[in-house]
Amino acid sequence: MDKDERILIGRSDVLDLPELDLVGIEAKVDTGARTSAINCHDVEEIEVDGVKKIFFYILDPAHPQFNEKRLSTKNYSKRTVKNSFGDSEERYVIKTIVEFFDTQFETEFTLSNRNNLKFPILLGRRLLAKRFVVDVAKKNVWFKQQQEQEKNN
Repeated sequence: MDKDERILIGRSDVLDLPELDLVGIEAKVDTGARTSAINCHDVEEIEVDGVKKIFFYILDPAHPQFNEKRLSTKNYSKRTVKNSFGDSEERYVIKTIVEFFDTQFETEFTLSNRNNLKFPILLGRRLLAKRFVVDVAKKNVWFKQQQEQEKNN
């Protein structure tokens, strides 16, 4: 994507994760994080009919209905990552589709319990790079565009 074609994004926005059947989930833009992350708990790796899957619950204080839904995927791996304190830890990493700004992007999310944080999703540099320009003075750019379109229809 050309530098002039990059999408303006603010410090937070609302997005969808269609493969996980999650719509309207809040995300914080984190240019300090390499990989995006999902705040979750009770992560389990289980073999179902000969296929290994991970199961987990999302943690979203703003939308308790997400907290009750057990999510699963077979599109995952496990890797060592550095946390925000610089310590290495092993985490599950899933690949899934992110949908916002009328576009779908496949990206990776680490799964971690970030229970005391406001946003259930962090968008890291791997997703942001070459696609977005971040303006920290703005927030919910895509969400506001959607609301304006709905109002005009």
